[in-house]
Amino acid sequence: MEAVNNEEKRTGEGSTMSSSPSPNGASFSSPPPVPPNDESLLSPSTEATPTTTPTATTAAPVGEDPSPFSSSPEAQISWPPDGKLSLNWVLDLMSKFDWASRNLTPSEFPTVLPVQVFDRLVLTASKILHKEPNLVRVDLDVDDERDKDCRVVVVGDVHGQLHDVLFLLRSAGFPCENRFFVFNGDYVDRGAWGLETFLLLLAWKVFMPERVFLLRGNHESKYCTSVYGFEQEVLVKYGDKGKHVYRKCLGCFEGLPLASIIAGSVYTAHGGLFRSIPVTPSKRSKGKKNRRINSNPEVSTLSLGSLEELSKARRSVLDPPWEGLNLIPGDVLWSDPSMTPGLSPNTERGIGLLWGPDCTEEFLKRYQLKLIIRSHEGPDAREKRNGLAGMDEGYTIDHVVESGRLITLFSAPDYPQFQATEERYKNKGAYITLEPPNFDNPTFDSFEAVAPRPKAKPYYDYQDVIDSDEELDLTAMVSEP
Repeated sequence: MEAVNNEEKRTGEGSTMSSSPSPNGASFSSPPPVPPNDESLLSPSTEATPTTTPTATTAAPVGEDPSPFSSSPEAQISWPPDGKLSLNWVLDLMSKFDWASRNLTPSEFPTVLPVQVFDRLVLTASKILHKEPNLVRVDLDVDDERDKDCRVVVVGDVHGQLHDVLFLLRSAGFPCENRFFVFNGDYVDRGAWGLETFLLLLAWKVFMPERVFLLRGNHESKYCTSVYGFEQEVLVKYGDKGKHVYRKCLGCFEGLPLASIIAGSVYTAHGGLFRSIPVTPSKRSKGKKNRRINSNPEVSTLSLGSLEELSKARRSVLDPPWEGLNLIPGDVLWSDPSMTPGLSPNTERGIGLLWGPDCTEEFLKRYQLKLIIRSHEGPDAREKRNGLAGMDEGYTIDHVVESGRLITLFSAPDYPQFQATEERYKNKGAYITLEPPNFDNPTFDSFEAVAPRPKAKPYYDYQDVIDSDEELDLTAMVSEP
């Protein structure tokens, strides 16, 4: 079985390409508009018919953009008196975050988003997220008139690249009653606007909790955010309130679900598959209470975990452990595909697993799925992976098996924002759209980075911290009880 990538190339900037099936059954849509510059980034499309301003219960339908913004972008954001977010509130937040990134210093950020408003937003979002299960199900029924025109947009790593996220949302269409979004984690770190990116997505979650789903990535952890910039970013932007803001973000990270099932056909998670944790009877006595978990099985005994085990895993840990009784969250967030059959420890990362095409087939067949969409690997990681395609277009098709396919999706173009090498990767980002009737035939949209990016300084030593694969310090990941 070979790793497969799209060989059909775009013909140049501004060119068009009609949708057509690939040899593997995926369809490739026309490229989205050229990434806009400053003022046009959030402007409604001139091709769309203006609509009345939607409310929390009447969002714009597919194909139409919401109405223009009504308030001054430099005005301070206030929490709605009734505590209910509206579409205009979220759009104003987008506009003001974009404006602030271009016109204010980082330490002036609280003049746009006061800490009191931050607290209300994060608290409201956290309550929603913590109530969701580890495995969220995006259920769609094409026999239901309300779901016939629905589509689901899946987004990979965005890593604090706010302006590319703003473009992606406009290109794909904002979340609405018939447009769902599943974000696959890694909202923060490396990029200079991780806080704005995370808060913006939380706002969409609060506004449309049944249409926007935020999964956890490996960077939504205490260890990664202390190494790759997010902690320092928060401290710089909120000053003496920075530690408070950072703690609240960590608490919110703990509530992010681990994976999703879309329309009963598509499994999404940041890293991917996970192991089973064997339960063996104790020799001392019989009975359920005396069963014990074999937490460190030998490599030869590794086997795929079940969705039931995933549902029961304890996700509320700041740093998922690489040993002990709670290995599934670490596997889901850190694992990688391989062209070598079987399951094996992910020794290069020091946490998680490597799984081969046979495991992809087993998982898809067991749960009658057609696709696995995972993220976790940008162009820097992929250039070291033998047998797997590079991340130039923002996605790769890694396994093609009898039951379906495994896709890696990466949505941060020209990544990382700060690069130590003279020659940049200049990769595209991508998002996937899933449509009825079965939601299992993905359409890929690749896009380039918004240029020019506002000037910003890094919040981590990007010249020394090159790749998380090399820099992972397991001893530093031990969280306090």
